[in-house]
Amino acid sequence: QVQVVESGGGLVQAGGSLRLSCTASGLTFGDYAMGWFRQAPGKEREAVVCISWSGVVRYYAESVKGRFTISRDNAKNTLYLQMNSLKPEDTAMYYCAASGGAKYATDPKDFAYWGQGTQVTVSS
Repeated sequence: QVQVVESGGGLVQAGGSLRLSCTASGLTFGDYAMGWFRQAPGKEREAVVCISWSGVVRYYAESVKGRFTISRDNAKNTLYLQMNSLKPEDTAMYYCAASGGAKYATDPKDFAYWGQGTQVTVSS
């Protein structure tokens, strides 16, 4: 059984930083594309950052380029999201997801395994 668990969310002031972590079990972590997605109230879930199985190919939403960094440690089955210069518009529930087997993906429909989410709230 695949399990995806996020941690690291919280409340931070604008301009601050947070680091999210995600561990995945029940699958061969290094074989799967991974991604961080977010959903704010009343909005659709969107891809924030995605990373290929090898870590070589990365996608960043325009709104987070230069501020967020995704990385993965395949030996530890762990995905990270370093978020700097946070803005109030970054406030959302952040979800970690593993693809359904694709080596690289960015469309939420291509991700089969999802965590429960971790809340990030940025105050102005």
